[in-house]
Amino acid sequence: MNFSGIVIGVGAFLIIGIMHPVIIKTEYHFGKGAWWTYLVPAVFAIAGSIIVSQVIVSSLLAVLGFTLLWSIKELFEQEKRVRKGWYPVNPKRPVERFAPDSKKTPEN
Repeated sequence: MNFSGIVIGVGAFLIIGIMHPVIIKTEYHFGKGAWWTYLVPAVFAIAGSIIVSQVIVSSLLAVLGFTLLWSIKELFEQEKRVRKGWYPVNPKRPVERFAPDSKKTPEN
């Protein structure tokens, strides 16, 4: 029996599932300016997936790399969700991060 597909599927599920709360916490504590901390490991993971010859490891590195790239987009989207009031605003972060045209500010 070949379990490679199952292992890759479970790994992809876990990687994507773990990244969801990580994005929320990153935006809360650091804001969208932390996007580059996702780009650097994404590039290394994708490069690693090209170099590694073992199929499962290569596949999981590719999934990780592209999930990290997608997380950059989600980090910017998370800021919009915070502005809409869907997620809490970090009171310790400066108010200037909200653009003047935004509908939500920490005071609202």
